Amino acid sequence: MTSTFLPDKRGGPAVDPPPPAVRAARGRSRRRVLNWLTAVGFQLPALVLFIALVLLPMLFALYAAFFRWGGFGMPSDYIGGDNFTQLFQDDVFLGDLWRCLVLVALSLALQLPFALAMAVLLNQRLRGRAVYRMLFFAPYVLSEAITGVLFSMVFAPEDGLADHVLGAVGLDGLGGEWFADPSCVMAVLFLVMTWKYFGFHMMLYLAGLQSVPPELTEAALIDGANAWQRFRNVTLPLLAPTLRISVFLSVIGSIQLFDLVWVITQGGPDHHSETMAVTMFQFGFRRYQAGYASAISVVMFGICLVFALAYQRFVLRRDLEGATTTMRGDGK
Repeated sequence: MTSTFLPDKRGGPAVDPPPPAVRAARGRSRRRVLNWLTAVGFQLPALVLFIALVLLPMLFALYAAFFRWGGFGMPSDYIGGDNFTQLFQDDVFLGDLWRCLVLVALSLALQLPFALAMAVLLNQRLRGRAVYRMLFFAPYVLSEAITGVLFSMVFAPEDGLADHVLGAVGLDGLGGEWFADPSCVMAVLFLVMTWKYFGFHMMLYLAGLQSVPPELTEAALIDGANAWQRFRNVTLPLLAPTLRISVFLSVIGSIQLFDLVWVITQGGPDHHSETMAVTMFQFGFRRYQAGYASAISVVMFGICLVFALAYQRFVLRRDLEGATTTMRGDGK
């Protein structure tokens, strides 16, 4: 068996070329290093921004929560966990937690079912359904500030559109100071929230409904299932992943609600419409108690984190397992 010798350019003895398997291994190693460097190059700018704008502020808020700090200079008056102790003895913050639960419950019980019903309706073959979809989704495109100003005028006492409409149909006794009445301010705020956000969830459901194979509903129709049975036994189970994502976004949004409340009521009257985010803003930027506001932000983050982890563990587990893929070249 003969072998090919390559002459050494320096005049030394001839050297055998590396075997093909070795050359292939070296080539794969170089490709892996190149792919790794390429991935790092693309991810590094985003990673730097994430660390600078998200991670470091979060860590600093956690640090500042253990100080009595006015927001200027570096925190120096260490008070341990007094901010958290005071927080859970504050009637306003405890009321914020209760109002948060109320908003979450109303969103899950009313807003999302309404969005689903509209999605099912607009998924039918209706004349002009594209126009209806655009009209129902349009409020979500508006900023929260514009929405707040708009409904501040709609529900303005005596001169607002709501009072004029009620007066035109003989129900002027139901009108009044909508956002100044502690007994109805949260209900009116939830009405505004529903108008603003239900279009987003409706579009999510529409996307999910359009991915349902029509053959399944046609087969159920042939088997004698009525419209409700087809929806309950065929459409709804296939729409479940979309519903779970919608519920997650709705709960997180209710916990973090700020813009609409601040523009419309600023938490009034007498804290009856405050949320945790509004209370945090009040203490941080109005009362200059940044340490206490940082403690509120830490609690908000903790609530969102615990909910997200629990929801992922117990609700989104099947969806995440189904979406798990590997990057192995052998497909295993």
